[in-house]
Amino acid sequence: MSIAPAGLLDDLRGAGPVETDPDVLEAYRRDHAAPGLLEVGMPAALVRPRTTREVQAAVRAAARHGVPVVPRGAGSGLSGGANAIDGCLVVALERMTSILAVDDADLTATVQAGVVNADLGRAAADARLWYSPDPASWEFSTIGGNVATNAGGLCCVKYGVTRDSLLGLEVVLADGRAVRLGRRTRKGVAGYDLVGLLCGSEGTLGIVTEATVRLRPPPAAAATLAASFPALRGAGDAIARIAREQRPSLLELMDRQTIRAVEAFQPQELDPDAAAMVFARADDGRAESLAAVAAMARICEESGADLVVTSDEEAEGRMLMAARRLAFTALEHRGATLLDDVGVPLGAIPALLDGVPRIADEFGVLICTFGHAGDGNMHPTVVYDASDPGEVERARGAFEAILALALTLGGTITGEHGVGLLKRPYLAGELGDAHDLHRAIKAALDPSGVFNPGKAV
Repeated sequence: MSIAPAGLLDDLRGAGPVETDPDVLEAYRRDHAAPGLLEVGMPAALVRPRTTREVQAAVRAAARHGVPVVPRGAGSGLSGGANAIDGCLVVALERMTSILAVDDADLTATVQAGVVNADLGRAAADARLWYSPDPASWEFSTIGGNVATNAGGLCCVKYGVTRDSLLGLEVVLADGRAVRLGRRTRKGVAGYDLVGLLCGSEGTLGIVTEATVRLRPPPAAAATLAASFPALRGAGDAIARIAREQRPSLLELMDRQTIRAVEAFQPQELDPDAAAMVFARADDGRAESLAAVAAMARICEESGADLVVTSDEEAEGRMLMAARRLAFTALEHRGATLLDDVGVPLGAIPALLDGVPRIADEFGVLICTFGHAGDGNMHPTVVYDASDPGEVERARGAFEAILALALTLGGTITGEHGVGLLKRPYLAGELGDAHDLHRAIKAALDPSGVFNPGKAV
């Protein structure tokens, strides 16, 4: 158990309710990344502020006592970015849930950092608007957490990731100041893009307390496709062609192992012998969407698909997509998971899909691949027995080999989950000489290393 420095708890009185009960702190020690594989400390204290002023008070108190600060949203991250450090102060923003404004004239919304993605989506829908970033965790992840990792989602192939919908931020800096970054206008180049810098910084440069985001008119009528392939390479070729020749609003993939896991978890009448399934959607209006999906279907058939199903009915479209949305939940029921989120250039998708099964064979582990194929962001997931030390080590080896493969293909070690603790040892391999620039930015904004030390950079 970590003991709070003398005087810290008194100094935190302006930061909202303070918790030191070990049973309460236990629930705030870690996120959802690789249980048992990452370092997890015990916080000295927890605060759950409701206002920016209370966040400022927490940061100033921590700085006075030399206590590191670990910001936390819903704790739904998958990279260890919210894992506690011994003796730290956890600042959980889960009570900052106010939707401050939905402006249907400017097509913007301003929300506190603890607002759940789905709640923002519902508020936008009430104004006949749409917030497009839709991570798989949209029903429970928060906007602050989405900003911290620049979260993506199924629709990002057409509509972009969180950064593409982000206009402005309110951020508490390491010295306790609250500053507003960005603007409400769609265009603006006055000064550096500090909003873009903070987005994806994983709580290492400041604590986001408020965000102004871009809303859009709801998508037009959509059509959906699901295609089954007897060969993984054929699915990869189809994805590469669709991405090059069409403009889908969604383009996803599941391999055979994932298909079988989904079917075992919640039967969907999928073909367990299929090497892969591809899911696609167009949302350009009924006639245009049908034409686009028909073109995608031809591409799938020319690439070797042995079954292609299409629909322009919304309910049928949701049914076609249900299997893909169940993918990670189904894998979690198979064992412990090391969920990857590598990204590769579009032309390298077939090579990535070819390489992952070879890695599975080499290390003797189960790897199930699914993900956002339309932008090259895939989730090869190592499923293993956490109680078997030998299998744990093989899982680590396979995980590292997947990262190395992505970099060899000109890709990235993380497309949307962040570096956190999980991938920090591999960051230098991607950044190279530019790693020093990242450290210099961290030192400029957080000279004492208060925010989330040991993470991301």
